[in-house]
Amino acid sequence: MTSRRIIFRVHAIERMFERRISEENVRRVLGHGELIEDYSDEMTYPGGLMLGKHGKRPLHVVVAENKSEEESIVITVYEPDPSQWKSNSRDRKK
Repeated sequence: MTSRRIIFRVHAIERMFERRISEENVRRVLGHGELIEDYSDEMTYPGGLMLGKHGKRPLHVVVAENKSEEESIVITVYEPDPSQWKSNSRDRKK
């Protein structure tokens, strides 16, 4: 995924700024993170929720893959809320 062009939606850029998440950290999640939820049925392009870490800080990145244009489109970026996610940041609380 790292050789693809990465497009950041305005919403993602705003959230990255608000949450102090760097572009480098998002690129690291895209390149080395784990797809934990598939949203392909809900999005224009195949994609989903990826989990990665910056040190001990877990990060979630919602991304769509436009394969025909070789683009990864970053929709939003956030640190998982412990009230909604288990301690592994991979599984939602019920």
